[in-house]
Amino acid sequence: MVSARLTTDDLLQGTAAVIVDWDGTVVDSQDANFAALSAALLPYGVSLDRPWYEQHVGLSIAELLTEVAAIHGDLPTSTIIGASRARLLASLDRLQPIAATIELLDAAADRGVPCAVASGAARVLVEGGIRALNLGHLFTATITRENVARGKPAPDLFLHAAGVLAVDARRCLAVDDAADGIAAARAAGMRVLTVRQGRLVPTHVPAVVADPS
Repeated sequence: MVSARLTTDDLLQGTAAVIVDWDGTVVDSQDANFAALSAALLPYGVSLDRPWYEQHVGLSIAELLTEVAAIHGDLPTSTIIGASRARLLASLDRLQPIAATIELLDAAADRGVPCAVASGAARVLVEGGIRALNLGHLFTATITRENVARGKPAPDLFLHAAGVLAVDARRCLAVDDAADGIAAARAAGMRVLTVRQGRLVPTHVPAVVADPS
């Protein structure tokens, strides 16, 4: 079972593609990401508040640092990103996959349903994590923040992934753990699951479909 009530057959019924976020959705990485960014900010006298961080996890690190700078003043963004990224790259082999998401991806692969990652993280981290966990066979495409003009909550990442897979966004099943990611997938017109306590939980069907142009 993927959730308390729905099997993978239920969730994949009528699904032409599965598009998943990476951090917090495929891998349990929030603690590592928070620790890396906190360590990178510490030399500049910034103590990162965990509840505030958790409200902004759907943003890319550059977008998140823009929000931090609005509170704490100008920061050397590129230096901080480099320090945080180096710490994360050194620990990719310690990432833990989220079992419910992997189960869904495995089931999709067994049924010939293509899957893609649509993540606001950097490509080097996402692809490095995929290699470290030997998950490459599950994904037809990997879409990251470098591929689109706007990050989440804009629908660009999900729409771009659907386009690469050549599947109508309305026939895609999206999975994202963050509020901004859920909003992005809904705006793309996709059915959306989210991650709660290690389970995949359906969210409401979106009422508005974004214009893919």
